[in-house]
Amino acid sequence: MAYNFLIAPDFSPERFAGWHMFNTLLQKRSGHDLHLVTPASHAEQEDSLAKDDIKVIYANPFDAAKLIREDGYRAIARPIGKSDEMTIISSAGGNIKCLDDLNAGTKIAMADNRDVKLIGLRLLEAVDLSEDDVEFIITETYQAAAKQVVKGEADVAFFIAEIYHSLSKLTKSQLNVLIESNIATISHVILVKDGFTQADDIAKVILSLKDDADGQAVLSELGMTDGFEPIDDEDAEFMIDLMETLLD
Repeated sequence: MAYNFLIAPDFSPERFAGWHMFNTLLQKRSGHDLHLVTPASHAEQEDSLAKDDIKVIYANPFDAAKLIREDGYRAIARPIGKSDEMTIISSAGGNIKCLDDLNAGTKIAMADNRDVKLIGLRLLEAVDLSEDDVEFIITETYQAAAKQVVKGEADVAFFIAEIYHSLSKLTKSQLNVLIESNIATISHVILVKDGFTQADDIAKVILSLKDDADGQAVLSELGMTDGFEPIDDEDAEFMIDLMETLLD
């Protein structure tokens, strides 16, 4: 029997092959058949969660809060030293050189990621801007958001920091970093469905990947060279509480 393993759609495109390698090694070592589900957008993720029986999820922290508290999932692991940070960028050739240059009516391009939006709005509070003061332009990808900024169709873009840093040198030469968050305690987590009897087998494999060369090679492809560490219910609740603090 195959079990569905969903990956949140907010990783760099260069990591796509790495997730397939991760899934292949996870299947081999756990002895369980896992079907990788890679939605292209948050809307596709929600559709898959509603229609499919998803047993394992690599979830962003915002979605993890709902999945744990409302949908019957629990956290088993998180990447070590890989917090979810975001970056606000502008055009290198434009007039916006710092946050203070932003005013009411600012157009913000971004892919559909609530974590990034939430943290970005918190950063904009430093220049007295709220969600009511800005206009969001939702794009299919972060690369598309960067193009909006370069073309002058948006004033700034909200980016997952890792994805911004993975852009080509040419693209980044056309962009300017206004600010990058440094929260450190918020990260993606691996969740399993309550009652999933193979959860311990899956967790054991994931936590041991850093212990050998083949596992390290896969982790390197994912940009998670330190591997995963266990996360218990208390740690997960702390992170969720922090997310809710950001929301308030």
